[in-house]
Amino acid sequence: MPVVCRFYGIVIRMYFQQAEHNPPHVHALYGDDVAAIELQNGEVLEGHLPPKALSMVREWVSLHKSELLEMWTTQEFKLVSPLQ
Repeated sequence: MPVVCRFYGIVIRMYFQQAEHNPPHVHALYGDDVAAIELQNGEVLEGHLPPKALSMVREWVSLHKSELLEMWTTQEFKLVSPLQ
């Protein structure tokens, strides 16, 4: 599962589509917490993140939504700029 970004102790990964299911989403890891976050609306599909970490992930997804959706579609993974 490629890592597409790291910021503030949060690791963002995206699975290869063949092994994943829709809707398009990323996996955010923060300490022992893991959540799948939908790209279209930032909703938690499964798992849990502390509120502050979830807020940062949602902001990051919102900033990079088109880039992330393109990666989901093309399966051409690359590093994405971190939240600053």
